[in-house]
Amino acid sequence: MFPVVIHHNPNCGTSRNVVAIVRAAGYSPDVIEYLETGWTRPQLLGLFAAAGMTARDALRTSKSPAEELGLLDPAISDNALIDAMIAHPILVNRPIVCTPKGVRLCRPSEKVLDLLEALPPEDFRKEDGNALVP
Repeated sequence: MFPVVIHHNPNCGTSRNVVAIVRAAGYSPDVIEYLETGWTRPQLLGLFAAAGMTARDALRTSKSPAEELGLLDPAISDNALIDAMIAHPILVNRPIVCTPKGVRLCRPSEKVLDLLEALPPEDFRKEDGNALVP
């Protein structure tokens, strides 16, 4: 099996589901709890470029300090957003998954399936009890 890296927030149900899906598919992912490790500018730039998204695309706008920091204004540059994401790691939406098949923000959690070679069992259920819909 190829390597899987998950930039994970354990407080997020979607992120927990992605970790569970990847493990159920037989992978042993490298799980990075980015709220503890933080981000670097090169890391964020690399992830965003590989995923084909901008810092604005990756900005977590709910349950984060984005609004109080004035980051919802469309005039705020990507560089300013990245500076804020480095200072406040919670501003990066999650989970971001990296495999040899690509990099993707996996919301909803089913988006991770496109990044895997193997899939979880057909009877896999997410933590809310709902079936995984490929």
